[in-house]
This record gives sequence, C-alpha cells and structure tokens, in this order.
Amino acid sequence: MYKIYRQNCPVAKTLDILGDRWTLLIVRDLLKGKARFKDLEASLPGIPTNILADRLKLLEANQIVVRTYYCAHPPRAEYHLTPRGQELSAVIAALALWGARHLSDEQRFELVHTGCGAPVDQQWVCPACGKEIPPLRVHTATIRPE
Repeated sequence: MYKIYRQNCPVAKTLDILGDRWTLLIVRDLLKGKARFKDLEASLPGIPTNILADRLKLLEANQIVVRTYYCAHPPRAEYHLTPRGQELSAVIAALALWGARHLSDEQRFELVHTGCGAPVDQQWVCPACGKEIPPLRVHTATIRPE
C-alpha cells in the first residue's frame, strides 16, 4: 500500500505521507483551487478513482486536507488544504522550479510572480541574522525540550 521508510529523519517521515505516486500532484491541484473529487480526477488523467480516494484519506488522516460535505444524498465532498497543507506550497514551488530548470527539454518553464509576471527564485533566509543561506549550508538539528 504505502511505502514506510521507518527512519527517524524529517525527509523520510515526510515521504511516508507524500512520497507515493499522485500524492503531491493532488496537493498541487488543491493549491490551485480544485476542491471536488470530480475536479481532481479530471485534472489528473490516468489516476484510478480508488487511488485518488485513498490518497485523499491519507492526506486527511495526516491533517493536510479537511473534507467537508456539500451534498448529503448522494454524499459529495469538497477537499481543502489545512494551514499545515498550505505550507506545502513551498515544497511544490521548489519542485516546480527545479523541474523547470533541469527537466524541461521541449518547453521552457519558469515560475513567475502572479502580481507582476516577473520570474521568481527561491531562497533561504536566516531569521536571526537576515542573511541569505545556500540550501547546502543548512542541516537538521534535534530540538531539545527545555
């Protein structure tokens, strides 16, 4: 069913939830405003309905999406990202930026600011000193309870 890495690592724990085929594409489409099952299904050609339902249940169980019913008979639901799920926009943007730079052979893509249309880039900034930090100059650290 799902790949479980069983590693005490933030990347592995994230992949336990988001690493299966289709899951990040569902999050991508929820970020774009798709909410109903049929709309998600239409935007993901080739996804079996049972897989879409399964992935939505996984995302709901992990508090990434919330399901609300808009019709009782037959039951029809809409799915919306929780604040926790909305934080994944940075992950989706980073993947899109990397893919646009390195995997677009036939078409050239870039991420642009919706407001003005200018290309955007991703950066890491230290909140303590305000300096821009290259991604390879960060690491995970265990937070010790006080």
